[in-house]
Amino acid sequence: MSDADPHAGATARLENLPSKELHDRAMALARERRDVGFLWELLRAIPAAAASLGNVDRAKFDLLHGLSLLEEFTHAGEGEMADALRPLYLGYLTEHGH
Repeated sequence: MSDADPHAGATARLENLPSKELHDRAMALARERRDVGFLWELLRAIPAAAASLGNVDRAKFDLLHGLSLLEEFTHAGEGEMADALRPLYLGYLTEHGH
């Protein structure tokens, strides 16, 4: 028997996917699982991801930024934002075996 992680191959395959594909897969899995917790985690991660891209004023998670946060949520699978959120998508897909 091998001590190798049985998920290592799947994780490696996921790491080779574009960020957009990871986003799409994570969102589809969250919908399938009705996982509101993941969607909440994504919403909470967006301001930090935006800050990492140089949008420091977006680092706050408060009600005043609610509308723009929802806008960013709808585009969380695109461009630099998807790349910044990539670890979240990888973690979710790896944890749930997809």
